[in-house]
Amino acid sequence: VGFIFIFNLIVGTGALTLPGVFAKAGWALSLIVILLLAIMSYMTVTFIIEAMAGANAIKNWQNLQVLRRNRNSFGGSDDDRELESTPLIGSGAVECHYYQLTHKFELGEMATLFFNDFGRILFYLCFIVYLFGDLSIYSAAVSRSLRDIICSDISIVETKSMYQPGSFKSNGNHTCWKDHSISRIHMYRIILIAFNMIFGPIILCGIQKTKYLQILTAAFRWMAFTFMICIATKLLITNGPKGHPVGFNVYGSPPLFGACVYSFMCHHSLPGLLAPLRNKSKVSKLLSFDYIVICMFYIVLAMTGIFAFEHVEDLYTLNFLPDQEKSNDFLSGLYIAIDYFLSLFPVFTLSTSFPVIAVTLKNNLQILFLDMSRYESYNLFIRAMFPIMTVLPSFCVAYLTDSLSTLVAFTGSYAGTGIQYIIPVFLLYFSRRTCTELLGSGVVNHFQSPFKSNAWLILVLIWSVICVILVSINIFH
Repeated sequence: VGFIFIFNLIVGTGALTLPGVFAKAGWALSLIVILLLAIMSYMTVTFIIEAMAGANAIKNWQNLQVLRRNRNSFGGSDDDRELESTPLIGSGAVECHYYQLTHKFELGEMATLFFNDFGRILFYLCFIVYLFGDLSIYSAAVSRSLRDIICSDISIVETKSMYQPGSFKSNGNHTCWKDHSISRIHMYRIILIAFNMIFGPIILCGIQKTKYLQILTAAFRWMAFTFMICIATKLLITNGPKGHPVGFNVYGSPPLFGACVYSFMCHHSLPGLLAPLRNKSKVSKLLSFDYIVICMFYIVLAMTGIFAFEHVEDLYTLNFLPDQEKSNDFLSGLYIAIDYFLSLFPVFTLSTSFPVIAVTLKNNLQILFLDMSRYESYNLFIRAMFPIMTVLPSFCVAYLTDSLSTLVAFTGSYAGTGIQYIIPVFLLYFSRRTCTELLGSGVVNHFQSPFKSNAWLILVLIWSVICVILVSINIFH
């Protein structure tokens, strides 16, 4: 159950951008990058697990000090004092009491515990930028999906030539319908405005999706991924490969890197992933199995797509737009129904996730700028500013561009790198230093990362800096 739960939360909508970036970067380069980034992502996941256990150890140590002071204040027997002194011994039984994963420490709580004020502000800024990017991607994906369903297929064929390797701008100036003057980009923006007008009040009220919507969303997601893999495999078997992607194209590396980082992102939700697990002693092994299966799943999804289709859209579900030709054949009708389901899939799933991400972003903005202990004392204007600050920037970004590859490249390559690589490294380093100062070096963390040496921390930092520099050169050049 834990394996499936973690699998469902890691595999999200980022997977829908993988076939498009695989086609741009080349199948061989994409294979190398996704395998390498899967390993790096798993490595930093183990860093967060160790840091979380360290935070629990500090909390347990502090509770023990309070207990000691209380007992000493009221006096106690020699047996009590002997019992109190036992946890300081570095025995295996006692170590397990210190290092646990029982208390859920969110990343923000760990940042507050281990970082100074400057580090805490940098953490929240990185986290907020990532969530802004998330909302921009969600808004653009929903609006593009609806736009491409509403507009005729003739326009879609005309726009296919605009996607070239190394080109990250979309051209939406083609007309939406053959006999009408409204352009596809204008239709996209109309839908975008309507989408934000619908969900703006929801964010203002702080309403989030229900449990049943989450269950329905998970079911839709797995139906959609299964359909896409099966249809692409059927096309390969019956029609042969229509796509002929190159092996290497370094100009396609920025969206490839961003999409891979984005698709393996679970670090900000990791405390919530670990909380329901009863047996946490083998959590690293469980996550390793998850990462292996998820990586293979991504490769199958992307590889079948880039060879089955002559052109792969940057939102993969757009490759399954239904044909306009009507057919009375049951099987053809079934395929059309599946195509409509796949085309509307981002609309269903992202619309339910959008309010949750938006409320999370609003809460983090309030934590960063307001004193939450006296939140009720702030006037209504100040409190109303935060929902507006949540929606407006992401709306403006999505209004200016409908290119998902660009949005994913920026979000994954910059803020995603911070959350997935840089923050875990510093959390682990400072948690190790703090735990050593309080508990001594004799107490062993049983949730210690398999990558124990500090050399791994340096390697991850060097890797993240190099990747951000290369991505910046490729995007801005």
